[in-house]
Amino acid sequence: MDDALDPLATRAKLPQHPITLKAIAVVGIALSLFQLYSAGVQPLGLFFQRPIHLGFILVLCFLIYPVFGEYRPRGVLGWAIDLVLIAGGVLVGVWVPMNIETIANAIFPRQIDVIVGVITVLLVLEAARRAVGLVMTIIAAVFLAYAFAGRRGELPWLADWLPGILNHRGYSLERLSSQMTLGAEGVFGLPLGVAATFIFVFVLFGAVLEVTGAGKFFIDLAYATTGRQRGGPAKAAVVASAGMGSISGSAIANVVTTGAFTIPLMKKLGYRPAQAGGIEAAASTGGQIMPPLMGAGAFLMSEFTQVPYIDIVLVSIFPAFLYFGAVYLLVHIAAVKQGLEGLPASELPSTRQVLAEGWHFLLPLVALIVLLVAGYSPMRVGFYAILSVVAAAAVRSLWIWAATGASMTALADLAKAALIKTLQALELGARNAVAVSVACAVAGIIVGVVGLTGLGLKFSAMMLAFSNGNLFLALILVIVASLILGMGLPVTAAYIVLIILVGPALSEEFGVPLLIAHLVVFWYSQDSNVTPPVALAGFAGAAIAGSKPMETSVQAWKYAKGLYLIPMFMVYNESIIMGGPLLVVLWNGGLAIVALVAFAAMLEGFLWAPMPAWQRVVLIPAIIAVFWPSVPIEAAGAVVMVAIFAMNRAASRKKAFA
Repeated sequence: MDDALDPLATRAKLPQHPITLKAIAVVGIALSLFQLYSAGVQPLGLFFQRPIHLGFILVLCFLIYPVFGEYRPRGVLGWAIDLVLIAGGVLVGVWVPMNIETIANAIFPRQIDVIVGVITVLLVLEAARRAVGLVMTIIAAVFLAYAFAGRRGELPWLADWLPGILNHRGYSLERLSSQMTLGAEGVFGLPLGVAATFIFVFVLFGAVLEVTGAGKFFIDLAYATTGRQRGGPAKAAVVASAGMGSISGSAIANVVTTGAFTIPLMKKLGYRPAQAGGIEAAASTGGQIMPPLMGAGAFLMSEFTQVPYIDIVLVSIFPAFLYFGAVYLLVHIAAVKQGLEGLPASELPSTRQVLAEGWHFLLPLVALIVLLVAGYSPMRVGFYAILSVVAAAAVRSLWIWAATGASMTALADLAKAALIKTLQALELGARNAVAVSVACAVAGIIVGVVGLTGLGLKFSAMMLAFSNGNLFLALILVIVASLILGMGLPVTAAYIVLIILVGPALSEEFGVPLLIAHLVVFWYSQDSNVTPPVALAGFAGAAIAGSKPMETSVQAWKYAKGLYLIPMFMVYNESIIMGGPLLVVLWNGGLAIVALVAFAAMLEGFLWAPMPAWQRVVLIPAIIAVFWPSVPIEAAGAVVMVAIFAMNRAASRKKAFA
């Protein structure tokens, strides 16, 4: 795992030289300004937008992440290597835009274009090693080697090692280089295109909100509304993570932002350290499935499926509600079982006061949703959303200045502070975009190889053979594949690779609607955040809680079980996503809620009162029945679950009156 993403790194990262920090700030601010210009002033063609974006990202990556790691001095040799790579990044950024007419009119790729293409691929792989992790570089290298394997390829001897179904003709260096860097596939393909437009603008939107204090507002609002309930800090973690997730779209960022406040209070209230860290990790994982941002997933999904972004956001609301509801319920049950109370009102902020001080943070989210519904493109919406954050913060600051009757000197200081915050947000947005943009560039290499070799169709045939045509087994294979990929790939890259490989099989062979197939794969791509042995969000929670990483990851896995059940429910009850008759939608939505309550009760052995073992056993087939595509069987399962709920409630009342 890359140290840049490792919250448990025990060694101290060496501070960057002040000149390096200034260079990072200048490049980051320049990148953000370029993105804002292309988003809101003058849109650029893809062969200008994508290469220039990648050039900036590569330069920024080689500045931020030294060649020998962040725990060793860069030294003369390190600087020599990094300066050469930075120059290569500049070359990547300007080569295609400056030579676009020549490249477009050439019948065969020029030798110099092939050389620059090879340099581009090597730089992207090295950037991935630094910013994302060595595993992703290795995976991309394996795909490239697969493209070279074959009787006519650069590595014909590898063909002897490939199973018959995976054999292909093989490709030359010239063919592969041109495929990867001289067209709208490969490095400059759809994944990087989405990263260079929609994703960056919304990452910058999140950075602007963070710098202006939105994170604290959502955390305070969560405490004010849930703090006095049983297990208040844990419930605040769930609510705050939903709020933060709607603007950050990152599980780890969610953990370190909200967890710094919620985990210590959970421990103080009586939750075990591993339990506190696990609850925060499970809640924060919902950040990438929480509309409107959903990490990078919604934008990629929109491009892959050609479904409008606003439609994906709308159909994702109910599943996200189910996920956070399941985590919230598990937290509540744990608090009741352990006899935990809420925090006293004296230790909590007032809801009215929190809203009075931070109401302006809600305006950008409202503006974002209104503009999306009005039909504006996501890129333009992100641009206006950023402007609305800046405008709202400026108006509030001016109102406070006018209300207090402060001097003009105070106004000048206010303007200076606002400028500094703006520049900080521009730099932070660029820094936050490095890993996801590099991951998308590498994913583009993988997608390009899959398209060139026909590997996607071959993988679909293999999946059909292994599952023997059984949809449930196919979904289990997707879960296993997502977990394996998630050990080395970030969520966005895992989603792209998985959907390219298994998407055709799910939608074409098993008849799963295209949008649901994408949602299922995207949800399952999140499991690496909370599933041992590699659970990045769990590790981040453990670092804050001071608990053992594996124990915390197990707790995170327990509280995030909805991550596995809800996608299956989407597949077997399509109407909650695709729509249909109102009664059918309401029936399936109600079933989902009842099933998740039953699952939480079965898992904890408690609802209102302790649940006997036989009731927990009976709930298992009742929950399974909900997934059965038969209304009588679904109804029977629902009746059993409701009956057990009633018995548990009666037992609770009997105990209370005893």
